[in-house]
Amino acid sequence: MKKTEVLILDHTEISHKIKRIAYQIYENNVNEDHIVLAGILKSGFELAEKLREELEKISDLKVTLCEVKVNKKDPLQKVETSLPSEEYKDKSIVLVDDVLNSGTTLIYGVRHFLEVPLKQFKTAVLVDRSHKKYPVKADFKGISLSTSINETVKVHFEEDSRVVLI
Repeated sequence: MKKTEVLILDHTEISHKIKRIAYQIYENNVNEDHIVLAGILKSGFELAEKLREELEKISDLKVTLCEVKVNKKDPLQKVETSLPSEEYKDKSIVLVDDVLNSGTTLIYGVRHFLEVPLKQFKTAVLVDRSHKKYPVKADFKGISLSTSINETVKVHFEEDSRVVLI
């Protein structure tokens, strides 16, 4: 039996959510000159890029992007980032992912960044689900969605971006 997709957010709604999250990040960092958006590959980094675009429109913050590689099948493996720790030391960081499911990816990403002193650390997701295994929360979120454990949320950032429930 083929599973059907249910549209949760369309392109326009995603754009509004991203804009709102960008304003929240800016308000939370209004006294900063520079922040780091650390996006978890692949969709989390795409969301971080879109957030940077919005932040550059609404503020004069210097925004540095950082790719974060977490092995989702074996999260105990070393987390890799595109920036050396000296570049985010004593900075305000926002760890970005597309969907917060169980919290596994975010918690291991958080753990990596806590190995250096930071000015502030927050998390941002487009979709926050209610299936957490770990005590991690999204400080900035586009939408909270109650789903069954058997359902999957997919975020597509291509030309006609959308969030679907399968």
